[in-house]
Amino acid sequence: MGQSRGLENMEKPMQRLDDCFSLSKRDEACELCGGGEFQLVGCKDRRGQPLTTVLCTTCGLISHEALPTDAELDAYYSRQYRIDYHGEFLPSPRRVLRAWGVGQSILQRLRPFVRERDRILEIGAGIGCTVKSFEMAGYDAQGIEPHHGFQEFARKHLGARVTRCTLADLPDREKFDVVLLVHVIEHFNHPRRELRRIVRLLNPGGRLYVECPNAEAPHAAPGKMFHFAHVYNFTNRTLAMLAKANGLACQAMVFEPHHPLIGQVYRMSSSIGTEIDSDSYSRSVAALTRYNTLTYHARPAYLADRLRRAGVHVGERLFARWRLSKLLARLHAAELRHPANVRRVA
Repeated sequence: MGQSRGLENMEKPMQRLDDCFSLSKRDEACELCGGGEFQLVGCKDRRGQPLTTVLCTTCGLISHEALPTDAELDAYYSRQYRIDYHGEFLPSPRRVLRAWGVGQSILQRLRPFVRERDRILEIGAGIGCTVKSFEMAGYDAQGIEPHHGFQEFARKHLGARVTRCTLADLPDREKFDVVLLVHVIEHFNHPRRELRRIVRLLNPGGRLYVECPNAEAPHAAPGKMFHFAHVYNFTNRTLAMLAKANGLACQAMVFEPHHPLIGQVYRMSSSIGTEIDSDSYSRSVAALTRYNTLTYHARPAYLADRLRRAGVHVGERLFARWRLSKLLARLHAAELRHPANVRRVA
């Protein structure tokens, strides 16, 4: 079978990908560039189940070969996703505390980009900890979440303004100054379409914050990188190109390029168009071939992180319920002092 575009000029480490994988017969065009030639880069998910993952040979975007339909995703995320990936329909104390820490971190990272009177929406708000963190800091924050159990916890226990619905359910008349898309864009089957929807929700001068795993950094072992819930795997370059194609210009990157996470702040821009970075494909290939299972796990940074996580997990197991009860008591006390103006998103 013939080689993919660009492989003849690639260096030796990148040629290994062509030695192991053939071209894909996928019918759908690339979501980012519209290209029609794909290379197979994975045949199984992180649990060893069949899952075909492909790489666009024009722009370097990584995705499922067979994209799930809207109906399949709606059914999956409303009931099954949290059980499959967290083993929980309602969040455990440990998960709530972790989410609270994440919410506090996001609040601190985004303070330079959020104004006092901004109206904030989080899409895929989960347990509601990020929404509540912004609300406790004095911002007008709300969210949407399709999962029944997690949305119910957000409203009943955290008192967070989280409505059970999807992005497609929001009317265009709703307008926000800041939209948060934290570990959500990789779950979309058609991220270009969803970004267009988000742009329609933004007020003039509005900002979008996108955070997701970085396929160009070692955030998962080679055999654990792909799974059904992550329809797309982005690099900083493919994400920025996708945003620009939808009229969004990158204002800031909150993480270094080789951080395991991508964090980009976008502003609305009059410049719209798909401009393909000529290095994007080769960089995606380099990322996919950088480690094998042994070299990934032998990294000093990985070993140090595992030791740190082990200590954290022990503390979580011993004190999670007590710490969660203290957190909920503090939130409820704050609610009594300053009752939230509870409004529905839709």
